[in-house]
Formats: sequence, structure tokens, C-alpha cells
Amino acid sequence: MANSQPGLPLFYNQLEPLSSGTHGSWKARRLESAPFLAQAHAVPITIEEFSLVQRNFPIIFSAGENPVPLALMGLNEGVNVFVDEKGVPNSEIYVPAYVRRYPFMLARLRSDSEDLSLCFDPTAGAIGPFEDGDGLFDGTEPTETTKNILGFCEQFEQSAMTTGAFVKELIDHKLLIDGEVAIQPDGAPQPFVYRGFQMISEDAVRNLRGDVVRKMIQSGMLPLIYAHLFSLSLIREVFGRQLAQGKIPANQPVEA
Repeated sequence: MANSQPGLPLFYNQLEPLSSGTHGSWKARRLESAPFLAQAHAVPITIEEFSLVQRNFPIIFSAGENPVPLALMGLNEGVNVFVDEKGVPNSEIYVPAYVRRYPFMLARLRSDSEDLSLCFDPTAGAIGPFEDGDGLFDGTEPTETTKNILGFCEQFEQSAMTTGAFVKELIDHKLLIDGEVAIQPDGAPQPFVYRGFQMISEDAVRNLRGDVVRKMIQSGMLPLIYAHLFSLSLIREVFGRQLAQGKIPANQPVEA
């Protein structure tokens, strides 16, 4: 197994810039499984995905000073109740763009430059000197496959910036609070308690000034807030999946 580079985003073990000089004859092939996803209980999402994500997963926000929205796929670290051990979905679900982007991403190669380069994780097994697959370069020029990959990554970066602005608005209006969910299964001596995330306070939303609410309606922010709030009811469904799959920790209470 290749050594991991420190400080990389979720799923990524290494990053290597894609270039015609080094990878001119390489090809990309579709991954039939995603074992990296099997151990991910929460995956970053963008606000453009809220309407799709809230159909399958609770939407929460990470803890800390720089929260990001997450699709909650399990209530405990290392548990994903929506995929099997190979990372293959066990039901019809929406797969977040963050997952579909892997093993590619845009990254800065130099700290003194704002330029982003298309990079990939060489440990993924999706890119290499394969006989089969889609070519990445035609001579020194990128193929349509590479152009499409680049376009998807650029769109993701733009969505991430928009999402960051949305979260900043939540923080500025003091709408985020520490989350806590207590679930008492039948016959359990005490409830399972999940913490370690943030959520939007419905009371704080109700108490917003009228002019602030109007701006949120006009910007499309208010529907996103309620997509998040409505999705929280799915936490109990995720718990039910964990219970059915025997993935509930024995110790109680539990913190996510």
C-alpha cells in the first residue's frame, strides 16, 4: 500500500498532477467499487445538491470554526449503512459529487500561486498504463475524457465557493448551533446520544428580521435552510439501518 500524504482531503491518499509528459499514454477506467466510501460516515456536499441529498440522507454541518455541509451516511465513525463493504450502494441513492469526483481534484501545486492544476490520486487504481479504458491525451493535447473531467472538477470548485458563502451567511446570522440527537430504541436501557455536529436552529430562523428573510428568499437561501431542517428527520432512519445491520456500538450513550 502506498504511503499517504498528510493533510489531504477525505478519500485522497496521494496527489499527482496529470501531465501529457508523464501520463501521455495512460488511460482512465471506471471504478466498479469504492471501498474508500464504505468507511465514510459523512461526505461533503455542496448547496446545489441539497434538494437531491435530502431525499436519502440527513444534511448536517461539521463541527468547528469552518463548518461544511455533510451528507450523513452513518451515525458512527467508519460506518456507512448505504453501501456494502466494497462501497457499492445497497439501494437506489444519490451519490454526492464529492464521491463522483474522486480520484481527481483541482489543487494548488505552489503556495505562491493561485493557479489550480488537475491532479489525481495514483493509489485509486483508476488511472494507469492500461490496455483498456479512455485515453487521457492525444499527443500533448487532452482528450474529451480529460476535458470532461476538468470541467466537472471546475464546476465542483465553483459550487464549493458558493457553498462557503452560504455557510458564512449562516454564521453571520448566528443560525448554527451544536447538534444533539437522542434515540431511544424499544427495550434499550438508555438512549443513544449523537453529538459532534452542527445544525441550523429553527428557533433562530423564526426570529430573523423580516428584511433578512426577504433577502434569503430572493437569494434562494431559505429553501436550502429548510431542506436541511426537513432532512434531519432521516437521522432516525439511518439509526434504524445501523440497527438492522448490527452496526450499533455496544457502549451507550454514543457520540458521533
